[in-house]
Amino acid sequence: MKLFLFLLFGCLLLLFFILNIALGSVRIPLGEVCKALLHREANQVYQSVVWEIRLPRALAAVFGGAALATSGLLLQIFFRNPIVDPYVLGVSSGATLVVALLMLTGLALGIGAAPPFLLSAAALAGAAGVVGLVVTVASRVKNVVTLLVIGLMIGYLCSAGSSILIAFAEKEKVHGFVLWTLGSFSGFCWDETAVLAVGGILLLGGSYFLCKPLNALLLGEDYAQSMGVNIKMLRILIVLFSSGLAALVTAFAGPVAFIGLAGPHLARLALDTSDNKLLIPATVLLGGLVATMCDLAARLAFSPVELPVSAVTALFGAPLVISLLLRRRTSL
Repeated sequence: MKLFLFLLFGCLLLLFFILNIALGSVRIPLGEVCKALLHREANQVYQSVVWEIRLPRALAAVFGGAALATSGLLLQIFFRNPIVDPYVLGVSSGATLVVALLMLTGLALGIGAAPPFLLSAAALAGAAGVVGLVVTVASRVKNVVTLLVIGLMIGYLCSAGSSILIAFAEKEKVHGFVLWTLGSFSGFCWDETAVLAVGGILLLGGSYFLCKPLNALLLGEDYAQSMGVNIKMLRILIVLFSSGLAALVTAFAGPVAFIGLAGPHLARLALDTSDNKLLIPATVLLGGLVATMCDLAARLAFSPVELPVSAVTALFGAPLVISLLLRRRTSL
């Protein structure tokens, strides 16, 4: 049964991945999509749209969704809190603050002319700074609640800094900054997609190798320690991997909401297990699927106007998770 579910998730992800390439302001027949992907005498216009615009974006949605969902799963296990998301430790707030400095104070010397990679580098630097701070704190405090509160306070401090910058910025710059904070998988180039993919694969692989100690941690730190788990090192690795995944996505796509919270819940509800050897791969697939579906909906719902992907993830995803949770509760 679980094998069937994994095959189903994989097939659905592949289906929506192809639809994400085929559908848009220019609709490309599925046959032409296949020709373009295989470099087989495809229409030159279609091939250009597929390889230069649609394919990098579709891959970014898959890897971004998988990264956020896995990050959320790690933190939910770590804090034993089902409503924790990847941004609870202040990663997105740190990225947002540095981007605000760049966009709102004129440090970019005319952000419209600045390369998009500059924004991504700034966001990554801000997120990395917060990750380093949180990892340092995680190595020194023993209580996970203390770490959670410190992460929240760091996020509030960074948000306060961003709000102050907004108050003194020009309206035109504020508009561009607000659009960035809404999150989007549009505009990805191959270099950005490659960084997201390679970094995501490495961090996701590292997360999977934590399956056994994570399973032990489900029964409490004392039990995990009795099983030979180095709690201090595990804590650092969880914070490092989860924050790294969130930072990577935020740097290139902005703060994309909901996927990191909903992905783990969908995986648990579908598989009805707490075994992380199954949950982590399922969360990767479902995170990529949800992100791909929502990115497609954001592009098509009010075409040619594109909705922020965070609005779509919350608008369509929240009722789905609520209904699944209520259905499971009534069936028990």
